[in-house]
Amino acid sequence: MRHFKCFGELVGTFVPRTGGQHTFGTRGLGAFRLTAGGATLFDGVHRPADADPLAALTGPPVERGVVDLPAGVPVGVGLLASTPKMSYGSLQGVTFGLAHHEPVGEDEQLIEEAVAAATAADTAIVVVATTETVESEGFDRSSLRLPGRQDELVARVAAANPRTVVVVNTGAPVEMPWRNDVAAVLVTWFPGEQGGAALADVLLGRAEPAGRLPTTWPARLEEAPVREVTPRAGVLRYDEDVFIGYRAWQRHDSEPAYPFGFGLGYTSWEYEHIEPVGPRTVRVRTRNTGSRQGRAVVQIYVSPPDATPAEGPQRPER
Repeated sequence: MRHFKCFGELVGTFVPRTGGQHTFGTRGLGAFRLTAGGATLFDGVHRPADADPLAALTGPPVERGVVDLPAGVPVGVGLLASTPKMSYGSLQGVTFGLAHHEPVGEDEQLIEEAVAAATAADTAIVVVATTETVESEGFDRSSLRLPGRQDELVARVAAANPRTVVVVNTGAPVEMPWRNDVAAVLVTWFPGEQGGAALADVLLGRAEPAGRLPTTWPARLEEAPVREVTPRAGVLRYDEDVFIGYRAWQRHDSEPAYPFGFGLGYTSWEYEHIEPVGPRTVRVRTRNTGSRQGRAVVQIYVSPPDATPAEGPQRPER
């Protein structure tokens, strides 16, 4: 039997809401013993040779085993962790975590159920999202696609009900090949504990979705003007110079799916007049031409007299 010098322990009683195959896992680096329902799912050391210490904080959990549990019956779950102190620059500490995933049905069955529900509904609301296995502050993404069959789910629900609203719960741009086939897209940006209540207020019209995009969203990753993010021989070159973000798209042939600053609300606006009133001040007259209160965000870009001089550094167009 492995002897543990335990730095941390998580022990509790788990009551499954649904019966079936429950998946348990761990997060962190070091030695772990994971038990669930009387079974030992893992008893060993997790320390990959190429592990980034920060992955212990931000990386995805590792699946350790599956236990068939009946609904409503309490079972014991425990995680013993003998993890040495993690060091990442000035950050030091002991970190580990217990992960769990409820049983899920087969993808096709779940999609068919969603399509049937959408067919019978006045409005269909589909929530799609990235997960910690594909989006994190601790590693770069290899794709902008939504994981799994979420794009197919949206496409099939929208085909069954044209009044489909897609809620995109991500922390960064994703591809949305169905964006022109749905009635509305609402980006929620990983909301906090009141995210559900806020989402309900927006969907029911109690509050306006007044946010605007802080980034430009490409239609496809292949169309993004800056894609090289992998160091070569320990060096990451910034060949794009100042042409990043919206500046990069000004020199690019492709049109983005949604530009920086894009965002709609529940009313409409007209920009009636613009005039300079000082060396750094511009006055813009806007008019709410809709039937509801709302908020407009005015963007003003300045262009140099010559954005592409014959000599000297290149300048952005705007």
